[in-house]
Amino acid sequence: MLHPFKYWLPALIWMMVIFTMSTDMGSAANTSRYLVPFLHWLNPTISQASIEQIHFIIRKGGHLSEYAVLASLLFFALRHGAALRLQNSRWKSAALALLLSTAYAAVDEIHQSFVGSRTAAVGDVMIDSCGALAGLCLCLLLGGFWKKTAVSAQAYRS
Repeated sequence: MLHPFKYWLPALIWMMVIFTMSTDMGSAANTSRYLVPFLHWLNPTISQASIEQIHFIIRKGGHLSEYAVLASLLFFALRHGAALRLQNSRWKSAALALLLSTAYAAVDEIHQSFVGSRTAAVGDVMIDSCGALAGLCLCLLLGGFWKKTAVSAQAYRS
């Protein structure tokens, strides 16, 4: 009974991580409490404008990376989970993983609109979608590489 669910569990856990980071815990005010002292430690003469720019880049990079991971986990679940039987179509699995990731990004931004210290932004959904697309491109590229490597290794053993 647990077998099909085990492929979806990592994606569901990662969705909970994203949801948690969409609360006050992941607000700019909270993340700056760690980042600003670290940047001052690296460069004691760093300007406030540089700190704000670096903070912005790190936060948007977080959007890209967390949705690249989510899309990759969804792709894996769709490819291997028994529920939807998309094992034979990498492209359909990737398209559905992108759609699900983008939908979750939109829901996540709606959630942020209800958190006092957070703001919802359509631009963030776009960044999240780009991260998901990048993660899926990597999955598709590496999947083809691994498949070719396995075929080559099998031919070598024969």
